Amino acid sequence: MSSPDRSSPDGASSGGRLLRYVDALCEAFAQEMRRDDSVFLFGLDVDDHKAIQGSTRGLLAEFGAERVFTTPLSEDAMTGVAIGAAMAGMRPIHTHIRMDFLLLCMNQLVNIAAKAHYMYGGAVKVPLVVRSMIGKSWGQGAQHSQALHSMFMHVPGLKVVAPSNAHDAKGCMIAAVRDDNPVIVMEHRLLYPTEAEVPEAPYEVKPGKARIVAPGDDVTVVGISNMVLECLRARELLAEVGISAEVIDPIWLSPLDIDTIARSAARTGRLLVADNGWTACGAGAEIVAQVLERTGDARIAVRRIGFEPTTCPPSPPLEARFYPNPGTVASTVHAMLRPAAAPWQPDPERTRLAHQIQFRGPF
Repeated sequence: MSSPDRSSPDGASSGGRLLRYVDALCEAFAQEMRRDDSVFLFGLDVDDHKAIQGSTRGLLAEFGAERVFTTPLSEDAMTGVAIGAAMAGMRPIHTHIRMDFLLLCMNQLVNIAAKAHYMYGGAVKVPLVVRSMIGKSWGQGAQHSQALHSMFMHVPGLKVVAPSNAHDAKGCMIAAVRDDNPVIVMEHRLLYPTEAEVPEAPYEVKPGKARIVAPGDDVTVVGISNMVLECLRARELLAEVGISAEVIDPIWLSPLDIDTIARSAARTGRLLVADNGWTACGAGAEIVAQVLERTGDARIAVRRIGFEPTTCPPSPPLEARFYPNPGTVASTVHAMLRPAAAPWQPDPERTRLAHQIQFRGPF
């Protein structure tokens, strides 16, 4: 399985080879742990033989149990351990198998990790990485299918990143490990098998820079996390009916590169944000608001799409309605450009989620 564009997202080619998203993450961990003895990785089952779907495979053997270790199912306490270690000069990488579990440690993340640097007059740094897996899977239902990035985007002092490809997964993770602030890394599990050109040498995809993934003239489409891939598929459907869509990957959600998005929206006159979360008070709302504030152009037509306003159902037919897909992206764009035309729906067989057909779960 591969992402639509198998080349490096930013054209980097030195030492590049096709690598899976999950393997790019593992390579980032290994390279940073070799470079810096203060980096260690822990979390439930990181030393298991399945190794968090392979993202930590081989790390225990190379770095030992003092730097790669499992934890009890006690997210709040373990987050306190991570924050304390970071304040003491270590660089912990705390792994959560599901982002939903971060709700158990919100006080630690919001009231301690995010605020410590400010509260201690800049004397304290919290170089903490929090890994959190998101995404639909195989009917996991209400408590295991959420993406909570908008909650963390709301908090000053936290950085939030959602890489959509293997190249950015490695570069963003390295940048996160080297950052002196707490960083929430959101990894979509359905992206793990996707491939891209990834340089062997360590590199950073630094905070605050979005990427125009595909150019277009009629509408600006922003995809978050795996929605970048689905927006690219929607772009192909739209091209068949004469609509040219520009697709942008924000990569880092906080800090957010609003300038790149605003310039594109001002040029095309239309902006659609396809989120991997609910739309109310979500990342899409923030992006739309910032674009309108930045451009001052009320003529820009804006729309948001994301999860349906309900908890995620475990039933596959209902779950399919819950998540946006290339068809919902394409039909929404079509309605924005041609409001007087009859509603248009692409062929349903071409609108299934990119990895839905092949993904069978991690085990």
